[in-house]
Parts: sequence; C-alpha cells; structure tokens
Amino acid sequence: MRRLLLASMGLVFTGCAGMMAETEPPAPLTAGATLKDKDGKQVGVATLVQTAEGVRIAITGYRLPPGPKGLHIHEVGICQPPDFTSAGAHFNPFKKKHGRQSPEGPHAGDLPNLAVGAAGEGGIDVVNNMVTLRPGQASSLFGDNGTSLIVHAAADDEKTDPTGNSGGRIACGVITKG
Repeated sequence: MRRLLLASMGLVFTGCAGMMAETEPPAPLTAGATLKDKDGKQVGVATLVQTAEGVRIAITGYRLPPGPKGLHIHEVGICQPPDFTSAGAHFNPFKKKHGRQSPEGPHAGDLPNLAVGAAGEGGIDVVNNMVTLRPGQASSLFGDNGTSLIVHAAADDEKTDPTGNSGGRIACGVITKG
C-alpha cells in the first residue's frame, strides 16, 4: 500500500529494498516560431507546448497593422517573402472544410483571430486539440514538410472555405522544435 501511494506521488523505487529515489517527470514537448514580415523584420514570437488537452499556442505580435488578423498553422515549414505562399495551404491532415464555425470543419490549423491594437501589438493564448508536437502522428506539426504560422492581413470570418476571407499573408514563422 505504501509503495502504491508513493508511486502515485511520482516516486519510484530503485536500488536496495526500502531505498527510494525521486524522479522528475519528462519535460513537455515544446516548439517555437519567430514571425517575420515581408521585409524580414521580426513582428512576433510564438511558443507551443504539448499539454494533455492539446498544443498550447501563445503568440505575441508587434509592429503589425491594427485590427483583427486571421491566424493559421500552414502545411509547409518554409517562409519565403514577400507573399509566403511557400508555406502552402492551411494545415488540414483530416481533410475538413475551413472554419471553426463550419459544420464540416475546421482545419486542424484554424486558430482564433489575433486582435492587434492601435499600437500594433496583440497576443493570443489558445489550446488547439487538433494538433500535436508528438512525432509520427497525422496531426503532428513535425511531419515531413514541417509547418508554419501565418498572420493574415484581415480577420478570418471562420466559415468561408478555404481561407476565411482573411486576405494576404503579412507575417510567417516556421515552427521549430524547442
């Protein structure tokens, strides 16, 4: 009983009878992205952390045009300016329709809009349960082509396929392992 209780507290038994050693849980899987505009200037950063609920994505943007901006994970980890079309389409391993309000969606890469204030700054902290940082799964952000984060010029209407009428791509960051 005592061993079961101690094991449930994260303690494991090693060595001689009665001797115990405490072990640290493994560090969570992490990733990040540096968002750059068409001129190569840094306009934001993203931190991604694997949680039990999904991938927590925290993005801070700065030096961006004010107003709501569509925000998506794209299917290729390449950010070639000026238009960032190298990042491909939205990350959509399950072949859904675009939009968090779509009955046939959403894409795994559909994220809420990024609200950018008058000073050009904005942030978002969201958990996406349709993606993972774990390798070897269809929804992994670390597949053969990698993935990237894109900030669009306009708000995503969250229903129009394939892009939510979110306009051109104004910033891009390749998602890399932490």
